[in-house]
Amino acid sequence: MKKLCILGVLITGLFIQTMAGNDQEDRILLPQNGFVAGLNKIAMVRAPADSFCIITADNNIVFRGKLQGPAFWSYSGDWVQKADFSALKAPGEYYFALPGTKEQRRFRIHDDPYGDIANAAVKAFYYNRCSYPILPAYGGVFQREAGHPDREVYVHQSAASEKRPEGTVLSSPGGWYDAGDYNKYIVNSGITTYTMLLALEYFPTYWKSRNLAIPESGNNLPDLLDETLFNLRWMLTMQDSDGGVYHKLTTLNFEPFVMPADAHDKRYVIQKNTAASLDFAATMAHASGILADFSTELPGLADSCRKAAVAAWNWCKKNPGILYRQPPDISTGAYGDGDIRDEWFWAGVEMTVLTGSAFPDSLLNKLQFQTPSWGSVATLGLITALTNSGKIKPELYTRCQTVFYTYVDQLINLADKSAWPVSLDYWAWGSNSDIANQGLLKMVAYAFRNDVKYLHSALNDMNYLAGVNPTGYCFITGFGEKSPMNIHHRVSGSDKISDPVPGFLAGGPNTVVFSDCPDIRRSLLPALSYVDELCSYSTNEIAINWNAPLVFLAGAISCAAGQLQSTK
Repeated sequence: MKKLCILGVLITGLFIQTMAGNDQEDRILLPQNGFVAGLNKIAMVRAPADSFCIITADNNIVFRGKLQGPAFWSYSGDWVQKADFSALKAPGEYYFALPGTKEQRRFRIHDDPYGDIANAAVKAFYYNRCSYPILPAYGGVFQREAGHPDREVYVHQSAASEKRPEGTVLSSPGGWYDAGDYNKYIVNSGITTYTMLLALEYFPTYWKSRNLAIPESGNNLPDLLDETLFNLRWMLTMQDSDGGVYHKLTTLNFEPFVMPADAHDKRYVIQKNTAASLDFAATMAHASGILADFSTELPGLADSCRKAAVAAWNWCKKNPGILYRQPPDISTGAYGDGDIRDEWFWAGVEMTVLTGSAFPDSLLNKLQFQTPSWGSVATLGLITALTNSGKIKPELYTRCQTVFYTYVDQLINLADKSAWPVSLDYWAWGSNSDIANQGLLKMVAYAFRNDVKYLHSALNDMNYLAGVNPTGYCFITGFGEKSPMNIHHRVSGSDKISDPVPGFLAGGPNTVVFSDCPDIRRSLLPALSYVDELCSYSTNEIAINWNAPLVFLAGAISCAAGQLQSTK
C-alpha cells in the first residue's frame, strides 16, 4: 500500500454520520479510463475528509487540495464532495488518497483517454449489423454468422396500399439492429444516423484519421462514414414509391435470446406515418449535404438522398397528421409520438438548407427545445441552422442562436449548482444517453464560441459515463474496472462469451420500470436505480440512439485533447 498523505481532517458530525452509513462501495469516484492531461480533473468523494492529495507510484506527493462541499444530491440520496486537481497536468499513474484514512484509488492521467472509447463506440455499430456476418478478421471472438437477410419482408396490413397490398414482398436488407432486439425502426435510425453524420461534420480531420478495423477500412472514406452508410442505405429501402416511409421493419413479437442466424420469424414493414417520414426527410436532407463532399467516392448517392428527402417531405405535406398507431398483432417497440411539431421543425430546417424552402420560424416560439432524443428532435434543427448560417436569414439565425444558447447555458448552470457536476435533473429511460446528448450540445456550443466552460462541462458528462457517477460503473462495455457485463442485448446474451460486445453504452439508472427483473431489488433513488442484469431492459439495454451521442462526445473530447497536444 502506498503511503498516505497526513493532513488534518475536519468534518461536520452530520457528514461523518451520513457517510458512515453510506452503503456505496465506491467512496472515491474517478473516470476509470483516466483523466485528460490538459483539461479539468474532478473526482467525487463519499467519505469523511476535508482534504485530499495525489501521490505518484513512487510515493511522492505531487498535489494537495481541499475538498469542496459536502453537498447533498437528492437523486442519489448521498452527500458528496468535489476534489478539483485540474492544475495537475503531468501524464502518469497516480493514487488519489484521503489523509488520515485508508481510502485511496489508483488512476491515470494521459493525453487521450477517450480515443479508444470513440473507436469502440463506432465499432459497436458494426457488431450490430443486420443481414451481415461479423468476420473473424474484424470481430475476433465476437465473430458470428449473418442473420435476418431481409430480402423477403412482407407488407403488413397496416402498411398496405393499392400498389403494395398486404402480403407484398419487399427487399430491405442491411441497417443496424436497433437495440437489444433484432428489429429496425426508422424513427430511431433518423436521430442516430444524423448524430453520426454530425460527428463527421464537426470533426472531419479527426474521423478521417481513425482506423476502426471494419471491412471497409482502407478505402477513401472515413470509417465513421462507411459504418453510417450501412444504415443510411437501409433507410432508403423503407420509402414507398409515393414518398411515404414505413415506421419499422419488425417481427410480430420480440424474438427470443438466440443468435441472429438462429432467429427466423417472418418480418414485416409497418404503417407509413408522418413522424417517420419527417425523420427520414430530415436525415436524408442532411446526408445529401454531407455526401456532396464525397461525390467521387460515392457517385450519385447525394442526389439519391436529396430526391428521397424531397419525396418524403412532399408526402408529409399531403399527409401532415398521420400518427403511428401500434397494430394489435404487433408487440415490438412502438416509438409512438403524439406531438410531431418538433419533427416538422427539424425536417423544415433541413429542407430550408437543402432546397431553400421557407424556414419553419412559426415553430420557434411554440416548441420546447430540450436535450435531443428520438421523440424530441427540435434541437437538431437548431444545430443544423447554426451550422448553415449562409442559408438561413440573419434574423432567423440570430433567433436560433438565442434559443440554442439559452438552453445550453441553462445546462451549464444546472451542472454548476449540482452536487454531482452534471446537468441531468430528470431520469428517463436511457438516462445515460441524456447525459451524452447534453455533452453533445455543450461541444457544439464550444465549437462556435470557444468558451472552455462548455468543454469542461462536457468533459464532466463524459467522465460521468466513465465512472464518476453514484453507481460507480463505467457504463461503456469493455472499459473500466467496473463496467456492465450482462447488458440486455440478444447477441451478448446468446454468444456464449463471458464478456459483452464492447463499445456499447448501457441505458443507465431510472425508475420508469421495476417489473423487468421482479426477483432483483433496485434502489428507489433514480440515480442509483440500476442493475447489471440481462433481464433489466429498463436499465441495462443498449440502443443505437444511445451510442451515437457517445460517438460524438467521446470523439469530441478526444479531438480536443489532441488539439491541446498539438499546441504544446
